[in-house]
Amino acid sequence: MAKGKAQKIRKAIVTGGAKGYGLGIAAALTQAGYHVWITGREAKALDRAAHQLGVTAIVADVSSPKDWDQVIEAVDATPGRFEVLVNNAGAGIKIGPAAEQSDAEIATAIAVNLTGAIYGCRRAAPLIVRDGGGTIVNISSVCAHQAWAGWSIYSAAKAGLEQFSKCLYLEHREQKLRVTSVAPSWGATHFTESADLGSRAKAVRRQCIQPEELGRIVADICALPSHLFMQEMVLWPTIQAVEPL
Repeated sequence: MAKGKAQKIRKAIVTGGAKGYGLGIAAALTQAGYHVWITGREAKALDRAAHQLGVTAIVADVSSPKDWDQVIEAVDATPGRFEVLVNNAGAGIKIGPAAEQSDAEIATAIAVNLTGAIYGCRRAAPLIVRDGGGTIVNISSVCAHQAWAGWSIYSAAKAGLEQFSKCLYLEHREQKLRVTSVAPSWGATHFTESADLGSRAKAVRRQCIQPEELGRIVADICALPSHLFMQEMVLWPTIQAVEPL
């Protein structure tokens, strides 16, 4: 492949890209012209998404540094400019009072929702800077801003992710790397089940944040003029009444 043509290829990684918000984000970035890699732990779901979107799938657990090394190596070995990392992978693990959770459940929740994104940023940031700059988008949650009983561990992880994002941006601001955190609330994903919406679940799912909508938002953030930076975004569906602490 000619060097000039290779330089025009724009590369992006979306973790948790096989379904939900991740699938919507991967679709939007693909439509925007990126060569997208999606990661996740479920091979069959990844294969379906890869076939549907025309992206590259890699089975990887974000909480595993070794898996991150394999993902970054695969992306870096492909011609083009590495411009975007979207840390979307996350999980509630167990929703309930902190006192009722095991140490293992707590450790897993922090690893999946916080530490995994940090592992990815540590590896991706230098390469994005090397290739001329770009954008890291960390998908947080409104739980980082509000308080609901039973969501303490998940909320702590997401709040940590947002503060990490701010500091990471300052570390790379002069190197043309932007870091944005996006905090969505109710979405048409498996998290509506975790929220225990009962009989309202179907109606809420139709009127809450759709994966393709969040995908377009993330793609727009990545398309901002290079001299502009969005620090954070909090996104609510109007169907949700906000009455937390």
